[in-house]
Amino acid sequence: MHFSMASISTPPLSCPRRPWRPPRRRTRVPLQPMACSSPPHVVEDLRPFLQLFSDGSVIRFPDPFPPPSPPPDQPVVEWKDVVYDASHMLKLRMYKPADASSGKKLPVLVYFHGGGYILGSFEKPNFHACCLRLAGELPAVVLSVDYRLAPEHRLPTAFDDAETSLRWVRGQAAAGENADPWLAESADFGRAFLCGDSAGGNIVHHMAVRAGLGSLSLDPVRVAGCAMLCLMFGGVPEYDKLWRLALPLGSTAKSQDHPLANPFAPGSPALDGVALPPVLVLVAGRDKQRGATVDYVARLKAMGKPVELVEFEEQGHAFFYYEPYGDASNGVVRAVKRFILADDGTVSN
Repeated sequence: MHFSMASISTPPLSCPRRPWRPPRRRTRVPLQPMACSSPPHVVEDLRPFLQLFSDGSVIRFPDPFPPPSPPPDQPVVEWKDVVYDASHMLKLRMYKPADASSGKKLPVLVYFHGGGYILGSFEKPNFHACCLRLAGELPAVVLSVDYRLAPEHRLPTAFDDAETSLRWVRGQAAAGENADPWLAESADFGRAFLCGDSAGGNIVHHMAVRAGLGSLSLDPVRVAGCAMLCLMFGGVPEYDKLWRLALPLGSTAKSQDHPLANPFAPGSPALDGVALPPVLVLVAGRDKQRGATVDYVARLKAMGKPVELVEFEEQGHAFFYYEPYGDASNGVVRAVKRFILADDGTVSN
């Protein structure tokens, strides 16, 4: 187990601008058979984030976004990194309020970051800041999950990694006093919530469906609700390039017709009879995904599912990530906190 700890009560250090360094290229098995021995060329260009080459190699560029600066009055939160899948060296980052040792058990929030399935990590400063806020202000024990990224690891790999992380959480709950000390001391596994931003919100949907269908058993963990922020669906032209890199290699279906990208596409599980916990969906009014998200909520409501929609009219996609300490993000934290406090100990169908 790798262990590190930080407190958001410590003012951030001022760092001098670092000189630009060439990003690392990670070479993988070729994505398509090579027809000739010509030098690799770019086949997908998503600068300033990523380039995919004809031989399957990938360049990921340094994060272009500056790290956020937390205000001085934020609650003190401790964190550490824990391996949940040793076979792939996958980790999650565990957060708890510094005063969580007072004996009161806290709800558990399992968080899946966004990034279109091709970018992101719990280590990115903005995702880290989001989780610091959620842990300190809800308050809650937050488990921020890393998963393997496309195009090196295309879908459904991210979903399978997410399921592995939830099985790890189930094992911790079953271990009781022998669980990780932070969890044994502070986690109430009877109040567990799944939360995700953008692609992470889609992961939450798929995990809830797997659990509802019975293919993912989480007992003794009780999933009391799902919070999905700025969902990323297929069929929105501005996101087609992301889906081309994320969907299984050789997929001929358009993203709006693929069950991994559209929960109502042919081949998707019928949701009418799936038992889902209460769902909170947060949507940005200026998000290209708004129409698809509103339709998703309307369809769930028509099936009688317990779903609530909260809209942030003046915001764009993934605003919680881009400005984790902004005014709109304050509203995100308040909405999630209200959602968690509304839990009455039951799960609806």
